[in-house]
Amino acid sequence: MSAAMWKWTCLISHLLLSTMMSSLARQQPPHPKRPFATFPGEQAEGTFNHLVVDEKTGHIYLGAVNRIYKLSNDLKVLVTHQTGPDEDNPKCYPPRIVQTCNEPLTLTNNINKMLLIDYKENRLIACGSLYQGICKLLRLEDLFKLGEPFHKKEHYLSGVNESGSVFGVIVSYSHMDDKLFIATAVDGKPEYFPTISSRKLTKNSEADGMFAYVFHDEFVASMIKIPSDTFTIIPDFDIYYIYGFSSGNFVYFLTLQPEMISPPGSTTKEQVYTSKLVRLCKEDAAFNSYVEVPIGCEKNGVEYRLLQAAYLSKAGAILARSLGASPDDDILFTVFSKGQKRKMKSLDESALCIFILKKINDRIKERLQSCYRGEGTLDLAWLKVKDIPCSSALEGDHDPLLLQKAPVILAFVASRLDDCNVLP
Repeated sequence: MSAAMWKWTCLISHLLLSTMMSSLARQQPPHPKRPFATFPGEQAEGTFNHLVVDEKTGHIYLGAVNRIYKLSNDLKVLVTHQTGPDEDNPKCYPPRIVQTCNEPLTLTNNINKMLLIDYKENRLIACGSLYQGICKLLRLEDLFKLGEPFHKKEHYLSGVNESGSVFGVIVSYSHMDDKLFIATAVDGKPEYFPTISSRKLTKNSEADGMFAYVFHDEFVASMIKIPSDTFTIIPDFDIYYIYGFSSGNFVYFLTLQPEMISPPGSTTKEQVYTSKLVRLCKEDAAFNSYVEVPIGCEKNGVEYRLLQAAYLSKAGAILARSLGASPDDDILFTVFSKGQKRKMKSLDESALCIFILKKINDRIKERLQSCYRGEGTLDLAWLKVKDIPCSSALEGDHDPLLLQKAPVILAFVASRLDDCNVLP
C-alpha cells in the first residue's frame, strides 16, 4: 500500500473554522447568561468514567467508580446503583465468584468501562473492571438489576482495569434479538479475550445465551483474536479502541495500534503507534469482511497521526456546503495530536479533522479492489506475519490456519463489498 494512497488530508482548516464561527456569530443573537448546573460525586474516589443521555427522556446516566448514577436533565440525582468495591484479583480466571481462586483477594474498586443504553429492551448495559469485566443489565427507570451474567467464559469481556478500554456498539433489529459488537484491549491475554467480537443481546436479561458469540464452531467464530505469536515480536502489543459506531450496513471502530517500523537510513526498527479505522459488515457472522485502514490528517506539512477522540454526527447545512456534502451525510469528527511515539494523550499540538464517511468507504472499496488485483500487502499489524502480499494471499499458497487469522484475505471477491450484499 503506497504512502501517498493512504495519506488522509484534514478537511478543515483554521480559515474554514474561523469563517464558520464568524458566520454563526452573525446569524444568532447572544444567549443570556445562565447559571451552570453542577453535580458532585458521592465519594472521593467517585471518578466519572462514562456518560450517556437517553434520547427519549433526556435523562443522564453516569458510569463512575463503584457507582452508576441516573440524573435529570438539570443534573439532579434521581437514582444511584452501587457496583463496588468487592474482593477480587485480576489473576483470577474465571472470577472467584465462579471458581475458587488461589490468588490473594483484596478490596477492589469497580471502574466503569462501558455504558450503553439498550432502547429496545429499556435497559442500561454497565460493564465494570471487577471479575474480568462482567456486565450488569439495569432497568432504565430505577436502575434495578435485571441480570448479571457471569457463569460462562463469554461473560468475561475484558481483563483490563482501565476506563475507556472497552467500546460497544449495539445493532438493533425489529424481528430478532439485537447484537452487541464488543472491542477491547486484551492486556496480553489473547487466549481469554478476543479483541473484537459480536455477541447476542437477548431479550431476557437473565438468559443463558446473553453475550454468547453470534456464531461459533470448531474453526470459525464471530471474533478476531490476536495470535499469541504476535506478542513475541511486540511484547506489549495491544489494540486500543478510541471510538465505535454503526452506519448503514457497517460497524466501525477507531483504534490505536503499535507497530514496528524502520526509520529512513536505519537498520533497526522502532515502535510507533498508528491510528486505524476498522470496518465490519453488520451481518457478517464469520468476520470475513474485516478490513482496516490507516487514518490521520496533515496540515502545512505537519502530520497528525495520534488519535485522541472521535464522534459521528450529521454535517448540517453550513458545514455540508463547506465540505461539498449532503446535510444528511455521516461526518466523522476526529482529534489527532502530533507524533506517533506515545499511546497516551499527547501534550503536543493537536488538530480537529473532519472526514466524510462516504468518502472513507470509497477509499476502502478502492483498496479492496486493488488488493484483489495483487497490489500491495494486507498490512495487519496484529498478525505475526505482517506483510502478506495481496496476490499470494488470494492465490491461497499460505497455511490455512494463517488465513483464518486474517479474515480480510477472504473479502476481496466482491465489487459490491461497500454495501455488504455480497460476502464470501
